[in-house]
Amino acid sequence: MWGIIPAAGLGSRIQPLAFSKELLPVGSRHDNGVERPRAVSEYLVERLIAGGADKLCFVISPGKSDILAYYGSRVWGADIVYVVQPAAGGLCDALFRALPVIGRDESVSIGLPDTVWFPADGIAKLPEDMLSFLLFPVPHPELFDAVVTDDAGRVSEIEVKRIGARSDWIWGALKMPGRVFHDLHRLWCEPGRRDEYLGTLVNAYLARGGEAKGVRAGESYVDVGTLHGYREAMSLLSEVGMGTV
Repeated sequence: MWGIIPAAGLGSRIQPLAFSKELLPVGSRHDNGVERPRAVSEYLVERLIAGGADKLCFVISPGKSDILAYYGSRVWGADIVYVVQPAAGGLCDALFRALPVIGRDESVSIGLPDTVWFPADGIAKLPEDMLSFLLFPVPHPELFDAVVTDDAGRVSEIEVKRIGARSDWIWGALKMPGRVFHDLHRLWCEPGRRDEYLGTLVNAYLARGGEAKGVRAGESYVDVGTLHGYREAMSLLSEVGMGTV
């Protein structure tokens, strides 16, 4: 299974930094008895691998060679490739930069590298035979993409940063077959689309008869892209041993 990590964003909400925001130290881990700082993106890498990914694709901008230097070609048993998003074009554009390496017969999981969430094995709870979202309860769903589902978990709509969202559950990670990833790309390439947000593209996919499932298995979710979020993440990690679990 492939894990796609969109890491091409500028991180303007938490700049200035002397390095890519995905390498922001958040918590720590122990390696051979030695404690060291932990880059925020390590949490997503760990969760993708725990969910079954044995190949990772980082999507980076031309100036983010520090991510390549940090992770190299392999981490925790997973091989890594890098693709470049030459200019900012939104999340969908970043994700589909990985399309050439994703086979239709392979599974794909996706998360955001400036987030910290639990449980760490959440992606493993998602089905692999359809588009599925790992959902988390949050107090302010209007800041994210809220996911509306029925009692069986079938997704009816993604509410993209909508004031007065009907759902308090947002997506924090997703999984799908490679064929669905390719189908979404084909839809995105239709004249007049080129969606910036994944949520609007998924809504179009659903309107065409596509299916998606939301799994309410998430427990806590923090966006570390702001100073407030950074403090929230440190508070959350202090409750679980500063990310050393």
